[in-house]
Formats: sequence, structure tokens, C-alpha cells
Amino acid sequence: MSKVLFKVLFITIIAILPFVVLIRFSVYLHATHHFFPLAAILGGFVVTFVILLLYVTFLLGPSKSLKRRLRLLALALLFYGVYAMLYVSAKNTKSIAVSHEYTSLHPVLRLGVSTLLLIDRSLIITDANRLPQDYIRMGLRSNSQSLHYRQSNGYVHALDIRTNGRWGIRNFLIKWYFKAMGFRVLRHGGTADHMHISLLSHDRPYAF
Repeated sequence: MSKVLFKVLFITIIAILPFVVLIRFSVYLHATHHFFPLAAILGGFVVTFVILLLYVTFLLGPSKSLKRRLRLLALALLFYGVYAMLYVSAKNTKSIAVSHEYTSLHPVLRLGVSTLLLIDRSLIITDANRLPQDYIRMGLRSNSQSLHYRQSNGYVHALDIRTNGRWGIRNFLIKWYFKAMGFRVLRHGGTADHMHISLLSHDRPYAF
């Protein structure tokens, strides 16, 4: 029984490793080396590409058709990158307005959310891009340091995820998924209980 569990655990780790590396390395390049948004994403994809190439070589062995493998892997990563950067289902957003705000999010943040949505199809994004007047409309104090505002790089560095009506263990796992990937996580109220996910902004390094 223990051998079966070990094999399942090993296969699971091997399967999720490329996604973990893709997101975590992109966050690292952004946070530590100040890479531009798309450059950080590209760096993550390059490292992931190498890992996937090693997987394919190990499983299928050396081959003369290396160029074909490279092209297929590159196309697969390109397809996933475009999907993660541009698409979010309306079922995963609170409103059409939030759906339209999706592309205003920092690409690395979009990558983290899109990857989670492959597992958690019921995830709901409740807020993304905000303006100062939005806080007043919601009956909240205006926050000049909010990462929901567009930063100098042109992107929003925060989003909110619904926690109401979801199992505590599910919210716990989501919280630690984002933390493990290098994002900042806060659980707070405001207009409703929700999880606030943010990516470090070099404009406001101490803001959440």
C-alpha cells in the first residue's frame, strides 16, 4: 500500500512541477530582478520548456526528431501562455465588468490564477481593477496605496477571490497555493469576506 501511495505522490509531483516552476520562477524574476512583466513570464516559460524537454527525452528516449519535439513543446507552451494571459470564463468572475478587467491584471498574477482554475473550476474572482471612487461607492475609506490601482507598469497587482459559501479546507488550500507561488495573501472583510491576492509592486513594496 505504501509503495502505491509513494508512486501516486511521485507522479503527482512530476506532473505539477512544470506549473510550479513556471509560476514561481516568473514571480522570482519579477520580485527579485525587477524584470518587465512579459520578460518575467518569458523567463518562466524558458525554464519550464527545459524541464518538459527533459521529461519527453526521458520518456521517449533520444531521437533524431529533436526539432519536431522542440516545436511541439514550444507550441504547447505558447498555447497555454495565450490562454492564461487572455482568457477567463465568465463562470469564474462575479460579473461581466470583472471579466473585462482580467487583462488589466499583471501577467504573472494572471498566470497564477489561470493555473489554479485548471484545478478549481468553481473559483470566483470578485474584483480586480479599481479607481479611488470605487472605494467611496462601496462605503470604504479611500486607499491611496491600493494594489487594485494600475501601477507604473500599466498593470493591476491585486485581485479578490470569493470565500463565502466555500469549504474552509478549500479556502485554506487556495491560500497556501498562492503563498507557495510567491504571492501575498490577506483574508479580510470590506464589503464581504474575501481573499485578497497581490503581487509585489515595486512602486509600493510594502503595500498589499
